[in-house]
Amino acid sequence: MTSTPAHSAQDFSALALSPATLANLQQLGYLHMTPIQAASLPLALQGHDLIAQASTGSGKTAAFGLALLARLNPRCFGVQALVLCPTRELADQVSAEIRRLARVSDNVKVVTLCGGVPLRGQAQSLSHGAHIVVGTPGRVMDHLERSTLALDQLNTLVLDEADRMLDMGFFNDIATVARQCPPNRQTLLFSATYPDGIAKLSQQFMQHPQQITVQAQHSADKIEQRWYEIQNSERLHTVGLLLEHFRPESSIAFCNTKQQCRDLVAVLQARGVSALALFGELEQRERDQVLVQFANRSCSVLVATDVAARGLDIADLAAVINVDVTPDPEVHIHRIGRTGRGDAQGLALNLVSLDEMGSVGKIEVLQGRESQWSQVSELTPTGHGPLVPPMATIQIIGGRKEKIRAGDVLGALTGDMGYVREQVGKINVNDFSTYVAVERAIAPQVVQRLNAGRVKGKSVKARLVTDDPID
Repeated sequence: MTSTPAHSAQDFSALALSPATLANLQQLGYLHMTPIQAASLPLALQGHDLIAQASTGSGKTAAFGLALLARLNPRCFGVQALVLCPTRELADQVSAEIRRLARVSDNVKVVTLCGGVPLRGQAQSLSHGAHIVVGTPGRVMDHLERSTLALDQLNTLVLDEADRMLDMGFFNDIATVARQCPPNRQTLLFSATYPDGIAKLSQQFMQHPQQITVQAQHSADKIEQRWYEIQNSERLHTVGLLLEHFRPESSIAFCNTKQQCRDLVAVLQARGVSALALFGELEQRERDQVLVQFANRSCSVLVATDVAARGLDIADLAAVINVDVTPDPEVHIHRIGRTGRGDAQGLALNLVSLDEMGSVGKIEVLQGRESQWSQVSELTPTGHGPLVPPMATIQIIGGRKEKIRAGDVLGALTGDMGYVREQVGKINVNDFSTYVAVERAIAPQVVQRLNAGRVKGKSVKARLVTDDPID
């Protein structure tokens, strides 16, 4: 196994990509390669197996997406690329990104295979032919066992967030899937950390992999970190003080346990803060609703465990709050790296009890700098009233299966119902439901008008999705 250093950012035009692909990248706003893309793409395009260490938000999806698309023959309707992901949310994001990257190619079909969705519909999609499959290990195995998925024409296998899949106990599932892939395929493994299982995977299923590590550190001037020493009994109350002082429009609060998530949401909601929990035991429908509300700015605070938040790529996150210090310093780096994306400044607020000081020491060693401590007594409310999100979410019963598109909903709201485009936020169309964000003040009225009006010429049922009262 050889080690390859990270390259500096450079233009995509330096790569052996088609003019149409380069033009598409320009349109998508991909002007320069991120460090992980610059380090991995030249090797991946040459056909090498790769082990690439990179965190969420580093541009890794485009790195492996461009590589697998370069090897694809759109005229052949066998599955030529398979991407395994730990969660349905990440699989959905990866599928959407690959479709964007592939939109200049002739009819490249991407099928997503995850749990929480009936097998029959997925099998039907596969029977019509697919070029690329993105899915979770368990559901991909279900289709292999039922012979609804064939991998005999596969040329690229991608393991995305391999460390998280190993954490979730998927080693044997990954091994089972890999054994059904042709032995002469290319394997691309992406992982934020490098646990023992990665070496075991590479030894069993990869051929002379090149190893790439891109430093996941964040500069002190990009993300401001503040540390507060607290008593355990004051921890949840202090989160409320932080929110009232800094007033971030959108923040993730990380807890080490599901119970801590539940307790914190109860405390914040009692203070009038719009907060929702995301942890492993939620049903898929509940997870979807939580994520939709947070991503479309209908919820101010997402309270999550590391496992539940893995693979989420939320843009414009004003702050990260570490309610509990993680004992793994690399996890801390990934947590805080969710704020301060692009040109934005980030804020990371960390609560520490006396028995967590050892974990803080490990983080200081990894970051190469001492922590900057602040006083809880300095936290004073800086606004009027509780933190209220700018938008509210409305659920419309009916989605892709009823041929509803985002444009239909926007057209109904801005046409017949008289609202302006600026009053409408993100629109998410699922198979059976559509979620639309609207300005909070007009949400009850929008629900009434939707229930009395029509979308795409049909009557619809709409309801407000909320865990707190609309002001």
